Amino acid sequence: MSHTPPVIVLIGAGPAGLMAAEQLLDQGWSVQMFDAMPSVGRKFLLAGRGGLNLTHSEDADSFVARYGADAVWIQGWLPHMDGPAVRQWAQELGIETFVGSSGRVFPVGMKAAPLLRAWLKRLYQKGLVLHTRHRWQGWDATGALVFDAPTAQRTLRADAVLLALGGASWARLGSDGRWRQWLQAAGVTTAPFVASNCGFRCRWSEYFRARYAGTPIKTVAVRVGDHTPWRRGEVMVDQYGLEGGLVYAHSAALRQQWQQHGVAQLQLDLLPDWSLEKLALTLQQPRGARSWSSFLGQKVKLKGVKLALLHECLSPDVWEQPATLASHIKQLSISFNEPAPMDRAISTVGGVTRSALTDDLMLHALPGVFCAGEMMDWDAPTGGYLLTACLASGHVAAKGMTAYLRAQGFAPTPIASAESSRSS
Repeated sequence: MSHTPPVIVLIGAGPAGLMAAEQLLDQGWSVQMFDAMPSVGRKFLLAGRGGLNLTHSEDADSFVARYGADAVWIQGWLPHMDGPAVRQWAQELGIETFVGSSGRVFPVGMKAAPLLRAWLKRLYQKGLVLHTRHRWQGWDATGALVFDAPTAQRTLRADAVLLALGGASWARLGSDGRWRQWLQAAGVTTAPFVASNCGFRCRWSEYFRARYAGTPIKTVAVRVGDHTPWRRGEVMVDQYGLEGGLVYAHSAALRQQWQQHGVAQLQLDLLPDWSLEKLALTLQQPRGARSWSSFLGQKVKLKGVKLALLHECLSPDVWEQPATLASHIKQLSISFNEPAPMDRAISTVGGVTRSALTDDLMLHALPGVFCAGEMMDWDAPTGGYLLTACLASGHVAAKGMTAYLRAQGFAPTPIASAESSRSS
């Protein structure tokens, strides 16, 4: 057993990295954390501006099913940090949570900053050493980590490393995906980044774009494919296409269509409270001298952006066929030619592939180097699933690092002082 304390380096101070740091500190290890930005958790704070969605309250089977093709992989992480555990973690930090009408879980104050402040305070008390403004630049010829630091380039040899570098969305907040080049050079298999939880672009007319960009389309239902269930909510028109929670929820299916066919198609029910039969009968009533716009507004309350969207998407001959018009109102097809740019996406897929990692998230090609969070190639919808899995992956990686260090002959060293250490 080595009596020399190991050098443990964590790179990336987002939720996954911070959770790994906490688990390692609780095990008695001393850790140093590095982050490229002047302050930590910037994307986490941005996510909390509209109300921080921590996790979801649904049952375990439904919860894990939200990860789609990645469910089997992520199911192995969730015993370490599932929805109830996230709520307990927040409560231990002094942050009470509540379950919204959609089943999503939020802090009572709806803000990310108080939670992050409380978390960092606890980590500093446990002995976290944090170095900000240190941008990782890979390894040098000797295998030492290289950082661009505020005053000069810095190198550091480590016994165990965690990479929690994020994906490639919101580059200005620190997640730019540049790290792929250094991992690929080291023989690590990675997948290209693609936007996830994002809007999709289509070709609006100049009139529709100018008049309705920024307008929500409320009380609608959406599905992708004829055999998938409808989901109710709202979408938002932007100048390039559609975005919003319902679009994000279907982004994986839309992205798959787009990758396979070069186009993706979403079906929109503009009147989800009306049956097709009732609507068709209503539209067959005599209109008299009224225009379709006036008739639809009076009879079925279809007006404003919904009505404009119908005119945008339907050819003139459809308006002469009430039964056909009814079917389009209930199932309006909107074709997208590409996802929104990655830098406008909530998250990305791509990065380190599952095959490149052991079950405890260590890189096969780089023993002693672990990964966590969004830099790995997995996907999750909005609704708290992304954050929960990021936190859980930090747990898993920390457990793997502990096992690895013990196998190398290291033992934890009690931290003598609870004083925090920060540098920039």
